[in-house]
Parts: sequence; structure tokens; C-alpha cells
Amino acid sequence: MSSPKLFAKENYIWMLAGLVLIALGMYLMSGGKSNTDPAVFNKEALYSPIRITVAPILILAGLVVEVFAIFRKPKQA
Repeated sequence: MSSPKLFAKENYIWMLAGLVLIALGMYLMSGGKSNTDPAVFNKEALYSPIRITVAPILILAGLVVEVFAIFRKPKQA
């Protein structure tokens, strides 16, 4: 006798989408080179709108998608 599955295939697809959003947000938050010279502070690169606004929104959206994926009931065939 097989054990019942905890999640359906659709749930795993939603979980993967949430992980992609979180990973993208982390990548954007890390940014690129903010300084070429360690003695110079580049305020525009460090406090860019992508790092401060877009990346945290993507991470939070990814977490919401993860919660949705966990609580979503699979369609009955």
C-alpha cells in the first residue's frame, strides 16, 4: 500500500516559482560592484532603487507564493 502524497505536482511548481522569486530578489539585493576603490563611498550604487525597493518586494512576494503553495489544495480529478 502506498502512502498518500503530501503535495501534488502543481504545489511543487508553485514552490519552485516562489524559490525563483526569492533567489532573484536576493541576487538583485546583492547588486554588483558598488565601489571600485574601497576608500570611496558610492552612495548611488549602494542605495539604488533596485536594492532598496524592488529586491525586498520580490523576496516578500516569493514568501507569499511559498505560503500559497503549501496551503493550496490540489484539484480533485
